[in-house]
Amino acid sequence: MKVLVVGPKGKMGRLITQIAAEREDMTLVGGVGPVGRAYIGQDLGNVAGVGYPLNVPVVDRLEEVIDDCDVLIDFSTREMALEALQAAVAHKKAFVCGTTGFSPEEMEKFKEASQQIPVLYAANTSKLVNVMNRLLEIAATAIGNETDIEIIEMHDRWKKDAPSGTSKEIGEALAEALGLELADVAVFGRKGESLRQENTIGYHSMRMGDYPSSHIVNFGGFGERLEISHHSYNFSCFASGACDCAAFLADQKPGYYTVKDAIKF
Repeated sequence: MKVLVVGPKGKMGRLITQIAAEREDMTLVGGVGPVGRAYIGQDLGNVAGVGYPLNVPVVDRLEEVIDDCDVLIDFSTREMALEALQAAVAHKKAFVCGTTGFSPEEMEKFKEASQQIPVLYAANTSKLVNVMNRLLEIAATAIGNETDIEIIEMHDRWKKDAPSGTSKEIGEALAEALGLELADVAVFGRKGESLRQENTIGYHSMRMGDYPSSHIVNFGGFGERLEISHHSYNFSCFASGACDCAAFLADQKPGYYTVKDAIKF
């Protein structure tokens, strides 16, 4: 399949380009960066640090290259991702998005687009994270009403949104297992003096150095505590998963898909 990378200079875009370049089932046809950046017009392989030229350009106008691709993989910014989504719909191209920080109204645009094209949105494309989510659903169903649930998420100092998209997905899954709405029970950090309210899910966000990603979920009981966690050592697991998601979309009809659909376990 022919792949177009949106945001090939970013940490995820570079890794996705590097991994896709080595896959036999993928051909890179270009990259799309923000308007006016110094690397626009350069070879995608050089921009993404592949180690050799790919003989395809990085452009700042998506319309120049979108008709050459089968699927777009986007790990860029909210603004670029929404523009890319709109173009994907107009040109009937499959769309994988791992960008986070969208408002509920913006997320609705992905659902609307999925009526016309295959869309896969994932705040986290790691296979192990999605195995963790399955374990969390089991734990929440079994002991969620008996324990205090707290989520700790850690990312690098450059991550803009907090809490992370992955931790939001975790919280939504936990709340659903408990028959609750996350918006009604989420507590973000604590300050002052008050008792912990029952049936709430606590969030704590840390941003430091170049730390890739950690998500830790605690189920605190009396005299014991269950911890389920995932720690990434670098971003390659997410990039590899994103490419797997793109490969999955190759044969799909229009619809809204998740990593659970793409990565079987």
